[in-house]
Amino acid sequence: MAHLTRFGRQSLRTAGHARSVPTARCASSDAPERVTLLHAEHKAAGGQMVDFAGFDMPLQYKGDSDLVKDASSIKESTIWTRKHASLFDVSHMCSVKWTGKDAEAFLEYVTVADIKNLPMNASTLSVITNEQGGAIDDTMITRCSDHIYQVINAGCATKDLEHFDEQLGKFGGDVHLEIGWEKSRGLYALQGPEAHNVLQRLVGDQLSIPTIPFGGAFTANVAGAPCFITRCGYTGEDGFEINCPGDAALDVWHALTGNSEVRLAGLGARDMLRMEAGLCLYGNELNESITPPEAGLTWTVGAARRVEGAAPFLGSDIILAQIKDRSLIRRLRCGLLPEGPPARTGAVITSTEKEPIGVVTSGCSSPCLGRNIAIGFVEKPFNKKGTEVLVQTRKKYHRALTAPMPFVPTSYYKL
Repeated sequence: MAHLTRFGRQSLRTAGHARSVPTARCASSDAPERVTLLHAEHKAAGGQMVDFAGFDMPLQYKGDSDLVKDASSIKESTIWTRKHASLFDVSHMCSVKWTGKDAEAFLEYVTVADIKNLPMNASTLSVITNEQGGAIDDTMITRCSDHIYQVINAGCATKDLEHFDEQLGKFGGDVHLEIGWEKSRGLYALQGPEAHNVLQRLVGDQLSIPTIPFGGAFTANVAGAPCFITRCGYTGEDGFEINCPGDAALDVWHALTGNSEVRLAGLGARDMLRMEAGLCLYGNELNESITPPEAGLTWTVGAARRVEGAAPFLGSDIILAQIKDRSLIRRLRCGLLPEGPPARTGAVITSTEKEPIGVVTSGCSSPCLGRNIAIGFVEKPFNKKGTEVLVQTRKKYHRALTAPMPFVPTSYYKL
């Protein structure tokens, strides 16, 4: 029988989609209701707190703490991550554990992932789709020996879980889902080229970090606590996401911050890093009307999911048709190199004749490149590399060139 473990005492209210990083707010009666187990740590380290998907989270850190030395501005924090290692609290994201003999088949029905052929202890980015092929959310999925581990976005978690509940009612079978969230465990992202040295120091001779490929997963004790660790991240750099028990959350955090290479980083740097890496943010580059092929995520649809006779997934008829016949796709996600002011979310993209051809979904001044970059959806054939377009900002038109992504080369670890 399908079974969805209920959400305990947590209030599953609609938090809205994660969009562009918000600005810092003053304390008010509208303060977010939810905090992670590290909330006091963030405040003590000079965290500038913002409301993000209903959680009180650090945008950046300011002050004279050694934990933010040379990395207190968003620009400095971004550059520090690219050169050293930064630690992000991502406990606001929702982690789920799937068990039961039909769990694999169910997940392959509600996502585009080829879990059956995913190696043991390996992870993949996937997309939760609706019947029209649109993205309900993007997600990380890890195949383990006795369960499937999944991480979903904080801003989408409520609707994701409701979607799973609805689909389980139709699917049936032996499927069980346990939910881990901000009060039950810590979830941390250690990112940057020196992250592997830090983690190796902490796990000691339990295993050799260089033997773990990017996307690999393993269990190891950190600060005496059993942690489930995946080599992945959202920055374009090598890194790890560390899931630790709630009663050890502070000990593990302190073990990680007790290394000279590590600085604390917040939502601001995380957004800059993912834009430089050309990665999607749900609510910007992904939503329920954008399909994986349109978003440049065709590669997430496993080869075995595309063959004739393969088990269908939600929206598979539309998505597979787009993969087979690219003429069905009218718009594509692409990079932009704008001149003039930064191109912000929602800015209209036009041809040089000022005919609307697309929209900017994310934009910033890149800390690492020292120039403006943006991501947007552009109609074909204007998406081709090096095409001159215009971006409308404050009723003025500014020249931009379409460009490949990532803007900053990625540094994912390879064996």
